[in-house]
Amino acid sequence: MAQRGIFITFEGVEGAGKTTQAERLADALGPNVVRTREPGGTPISERIRDLFFASEGITPMTELLLIAAARAQHVDELIHPALKANKIVICDRFIDASVAYQGYRGGIDLELIQQLNHTATSGLMPDLTFVLDLPPEIGIQRQQDSATDRNRLDNEPLESHRKVREGYLFAARSDPHRVKVIDATQSPDAVHADLLAEYQRFILSR
Repeated sequence: MAQRGIFITFEGVEGAGKTTQAERLADALGPNVVRTREPGGTPISERIRDLFFASEGITPMTELLLIAAARAQHVDELIHPALKANKIVICDRFIDASVAYQGYRGGIDLELIQQLNHTATSGLMPDLTFVLDLPPEIGIQRQQDSATDRNRLDNEPLESHRKVREGYLFAARSDPHRVKVIDATQSPDAVHADLLAEYQRFILSR
């Protein structure tokens, strides 16, 4: 299926501010934006999300397969139709999250993850990915200070969060044309300004 819209994804460790910055970018880009998230985005995918986060003792491979199932539904039901309608789709997490969480954190072979991602998405890739980079210690402290609800991934040991960050930085090194690293230790306004600047560079280079 031809991709006519623009597909933007946000990635980063817990507490990096992805959701806030995705909302701000969507507001800045106007009414032609569809915002969504992974796992989730559709009724079926949201049910898988509930299972994913509620299941203690879940293995990395089970995580990967659940995410792939949710992603396949998400792409087919929401993302592809929106792109076909020439929308800008902004998604909180996508394929790079599998590399970071199930690959670097979970120890699953990256080639297998790549193959499964390709199958689940029918080969769909984001046009632009923002990795909001933050030392995990800061992200954890931010979450504690904000008193937000924490899920089982938030509560994992610090070393787990460090592996996730390493995975995201690997993704950025592997595909620097698509993946842009943004310093998330800055103020929210400064992060937003960097995002807009990168988006404008992307538009000019299309």
